[in-house]
Amino acid sequence: MARYERTLLLMLALGAPVLLGVPASAAAQAPGAGDGVRFGVSFGGISTVALTVELFRDSRSLDIGLGTWSFRDLSLSVVAKHYFGAGAARPVMGAGLWTVTSWSGEERPGFAVVFRAPVGVEWVIDGPHAVGALLNVNRGLWVRRSDPEDDLPLNRRLVPLPEVYYRYRS
Repeated sequence: MARYERTLLLMLALGAPVLLGVPASAAAQAPGAGDGVRFGVSFGGISTVALTVELFRDSRSLDIGLGTWSFRDLSLSVVAKHYFGAGAARPVMGAGLWTVTSWSGEERPGFAVVFRAPVGVEWVIDGPHAVGALLNVNRGLWVRRSDPEDDLPLNRRLVPLPEVYYRYRS
């Protein structure tokens, strides 16, 4: 088994409890929060700036982000998250995919698929307002370079990208 396959299996095994919601005693937005939607903006992570929609149910959520680094690219991220604890500051971790496409004037657009595992903390400021800080651990899974002549192999190193965000619960 190749080294990158073992690493991917390890990341999936570590992320499985998050995706399956094993720590069921945790409370997310608030104890007994139920279902809801949060809208927000993030800086860093998948892009310089991104708009986000987070669909949550108690301690679990599905976070969808759409952003850009330089307005010549588009990033889309879908991450399953799990929040721990019921206080004003809650740890959060997740796992998902990040796709990015870019148009740089080459023959074809470049495209990449990246595994994304955010870990961080969120603070509820006042009622529906929250801010958070994440460290996104990313690993490339697949790439199509914009230059068809470029056949360099995909860099499979883990890449940490910091992110800060604001969310508003409607």
